[in-house]
Amino acid sequence: MKEIPGPAPVDISELVRAQDRLSFVYLERCVIHREGNAITAMDERGTMHIPAATLGALLLGPGTNVSHQAMVLLAESGATAVWIGERGVRYYAHGRGLAQSSRLLEAQAAAVTNQSTRLRVARDMYGMRFPDEDVSTSTMQQLRGREGARVRALYREHSERTGVSWSKRDYDVKDFAGGSAINQALSAATTCLYGISHAVIVALGCSPGLGFVHNGHARSFVFDIADLYKAEIAIPVAFDVAAADPEDIPGETRRAVRDAVQDGRILARCSRDIRRLLLPDADDDGQDWNVVHLWDGGSRNVTGGTSYDVDVPW
Repeated sequence: MKEIPGPAPVDISELVRAQDRLSFVYLERCVIHREGNAITAMDERGTMHIPAATLGALLLGPGTNVSHQAMVLLAESGATAVWIGERGVRYYAHGRGLAQSSRLLEAQAAAVTNQSTRLRVARDMYGMRFPDEDVSTSTMQQLRGREGARVRALYREHSERTGVSWSKRDYDVKDFAGGSAINQALSAATTCLYGISHAVIVALGCSPGLGFVHNGHARSFVFDIADLYKAEIAIPVAFDVAAADPEDIPGETRRAVRDAVQDGRILARCSRDIRRLLLPDADDDGQDWNVVHLWDGGSRNVTGGTSYDVDVPW
């Protein structure tokens, strides 16, 4: 038989567990190819090699040109590619998720369809905003009220800090330029956070539409996760940009969010937070390589890839 050209696929035993991988590598303005079992990124400064087996997700920014063989290697290595805006801002499309296991997705679906576990996850999300308070018995109505008061206080705090006048959140999705400078900046910053959160969610193999606090939208879970970092990233950045009164408010806001996300390591934190919310009792990252089971009824599974040629009473 004629040999198949090119490097042999990466052996599963050679793959690094997801918890020990580089969570994300961001590339822009370069040509991406493969050399053996490494991803290569080449620009005018030279060529960088990235071991594919240690990579979680490759974030492809503006000006990237990726080869078919590079994409094949990412798929074989259990990594994913996500096409995004500059330095992580904006989500456009994605390839295979990092997770070959459906464990996180199944945990998300199970939690969101059960009232008690959905409430537990929602409380945990609010608890991340109130780390010094006990929210374990709070209702959703109470949590929404406390969150609303917290956000209003943040708006007042940053208004006083920057000298930017603030009255209320007021914007028209059909007339972005018609809003005040601070409302334009807030809209641009929030949109950036949505793109970043979306990129992490799909890289982990979760569903963007299965939200816990938000509901009924194809990006409900994206809104849930982005809200965890809005007070830390979007609000202060928006007030800083509005105070500087730049000519290009959305552009300056996107660049400021980009830098704040990188400085705060939001991508890696977002990945950890999603796993902790969906699998709070897990002692690993939930990534099992190349595991396929067959459902056996109830909560039972049997090994896949096996011929069950036995007489079963009907």
